[in-house]
Amino acid sequence: MQPPDIPDQLSTHLTLRTRWSDEDNQDVLNNAVYMTLFEEARHGYFSALGLLEEGKFPFLLLQTNIRFVHPGRGGQDVRVEIGTTHLGRSSIRQAYRVADTDGTLWCEGEAVLVVVDAQSGSSRPMDSHFRAAVEAHEGLA
Repeated sequence: MQPPDIPDQLSTHLTLRTRWSDEDNQDVLNNAVYMTLFEEARHGYFSALGLLEEGKFPFLLLQTNIRFVHPGRGGQDVRVEIGTTHLGRSSIRQAYRVADTDGTLWCEGEAVLVVVDAQSGSSRPMDSHFRAAVEAHEGLA
């Protein structure tokens, strides 16, 4: 498997918190928690851009790839970086990085999201407002 393709700089940084109960029986952060951190980062990112539809994502997760670098811990603040690296007709590619507050990298990952029609559940082209907001934020225009 190829490692995620993560740029050196990502546009958005959030501080999130893991829970003590996020640790597994080996006293490290359970791997599923990283997906939740990515999702929370996506929510903060698109919320800040005003692109949630009635508080919900206008897309679905299509694919993700995570490279675990260092065991994470529960009950800690973490720095999550997120950025959009590519916009297709109906797809969005994002990159993520999760580190503790001392800067120790826990994981990096990427995801492909697909914009969907809420009624039919089928993919649809992203609207021009959505595209313009992301392009302006990321400097992709």
